[in-house]
Amino acid sequence: MAEIFGFDAYAPKEIAERVETIGVTKARLPWLTQIALGVLAGGFIGLGALYFTLVTSDSQLSFAVSRLLGGLTFSLGLILVVVAGAELFTGNNLLVMAWAGRRITSGELLRNWLVIFLANFAGALGLALLVYLSNHWQMNGGAVGAQMVKIAAAKAALPFAEAFFKGLLCNILVCLAVWLALAGRSVVDKICAIIFPISAFVAAGFEHSIANMYFIPLGILLKDHVSTVAAEQLSWTGLWWNLAPVTLGNIAGGSLMVALVYYFVYRRSADR
Repeated sequence: MAEIFGFDAYAPKEIAERVETIGVTKARLPWLTQIALGVLAGGFIGLGALYFTLVTSDSQLSFAVSRLLGGLTFSLGLILVVVAGAELFTGNNLLVMAWAGRRITSGELLRNWLVIFLANFAGALGLALLVYLSNHWQMNGGAVGAQMVKIAAAKAALPFAEAFFKGLLCNILVCLAVWLALAGRSVVDKICAIIFPISAFVAAGFEHSIANMYFIPLGILLKDHVSTVAAEQLSWTGLWWNLAPVTLGNIAGGSLMVALVYYFVYRRSADR
């Protein structure tokens, strides 16, 4: 395979084996480690969302340029998760490969998802509170804050089915970004592998449950400080209305359309 993929990259079959083995390790991490790494991941994704909002608040950018730059900057979140080290719920949908190979139990899989999901929520919510208290949102004459509220309101108003399918498409690309990052051996390899899938899902307007744990609460915190029509539509009910379908879509996209497909292709016969 070296002739095709080069000496520096893992081949797809090797990536599949690595994903399955890493999945076992992730599922059996100590509880406190999972929680701490989950909180970090929520904050890291929030930092990517912060960067995205800052760039897209510039109304002078064209639509295509704004989406492209916003996608590139949002990639910071997953780069921090993968390179610095953290546990992200959407990326952990790949644990389904270890579950399909019967190397972890259903209980271990679901417990990991629940712990990491809640820890990600705590990290994203904590960052949203810090950003609110820092008055960062007043930058560019308040345009940054207005953009935060606009983004949050648009997400909270999504119909259930639309949010589900945008979540599904999002996590196909997120899990492929993690998959590609595992092909690389150096930090530069991993960063380059992450940027294109992540910038693509952001530019396309797909929905990421953990990012929305930052976007929507921050919009709710700001709605009394930013006078826009969108601010009146924000509520905590809107957060749950968004998270439910987006989370289900993320699980379907990452678990079924990436993890199980690659398990069937590369690991089914090996595990047998």
